Amino acid sequence: MMRSPRALAVAVRRPDGTVLLRDEPFVSLGERYPFLRKPLVRGPVILWEALVTGIRALSFSAQAASAEEEENLGGGGLLLALGGAFLLAFALFGFLPHWLSSLAGHLTGHPLTPADFSFHLIDGLLKLCFILLYIWGISFLREIRRVFQYHGAEHKSICTYEAGEPLDLEHARRHGTCHPRCGTSFLLVVLLVSLVVFSVFFPLVPRLTKTGLVNNLIQVLVKVALMFPIVALAYEIIRWGGRHSDSFLARILLWPGLFTQRLTALEPDDSMLEVALTALNAVLSRERQSGGH
Repeated sequence: MMRSPRALAVAVRRPDGTVLLRDEPFVSLGERYPFLRKPLVRGPVILWEALVTGIRALSFSAQAASAEEEENLGGGGLLLALGGAFLLAFALFGFLPHWLSSLAGHLTGHPLTPADFSFHLIDGLLKLCFILLYIWGISFLREIRRVFQYHGAEHKSICTYEAGEPLDLEHARRHGTCHPRCGTSFLLVVLLVSLVVFSVFFPLVPRLTKTGLVNNLIQVLVKVALMFPIVALAYEIIRWGGRHSDSFLARILLWPGLFTQRLTALEPDDSMLEVALTALNAVLSRERQSGGH
């Protein structure tokens, strides 16, 4: 999937080997409502748009793959799968690390609550470990590994375009699979920012720092609500880092994400690069038609 300010394209490799392309105009919420492009506002908006377009792309891909197998992927089935995924993410990457952090203090005889910085430090480390182990584990699945290879193909194509080189296989092969503005880098910056925000917020609201299973659940729900300002701050950091990738501070901030992309953006084969380049060329063609660059 490729997206530009005025276009969206999804290219899919069919089971018969052909490439199916769907490209269409795209108008972001920021274009419709200029105030949504303001700093600290645009981050959550862009993340929401990425989520919606990503779900649409996955649905289109699944429909294209199932067409030849005479399967019907209904909207209800897709919603059920997405709902299950969000519930799993909430339990595994939200509630479980938080609950384990509250238990960690019993190992040292000093109970921990969200009022303690060490609580959030342990929580952040647990989340990081869970995320890395999860990514590493699913990378052994053949289908997921192909997804990660297509992810690498997207990055190679974008790097080729940003280098001003012809968008063909010969030039795309030369580039690496990592990119500083990748969602993987964004995820780790979100973890870092959340550590700071949670450490500051919870001590200011003592009634939210009580222990107990129910209180833990309430605290995690509060964390979910705080993700909006956290995402806003994380996006600005990623945006700054992408524009100043040669600076020492940007390298430090982006290095964990670039390192993690070794798991999520794998080396693709030429057939995958062809799909990514097809989508990118379609987006650029629409941009030129609409007067963009």
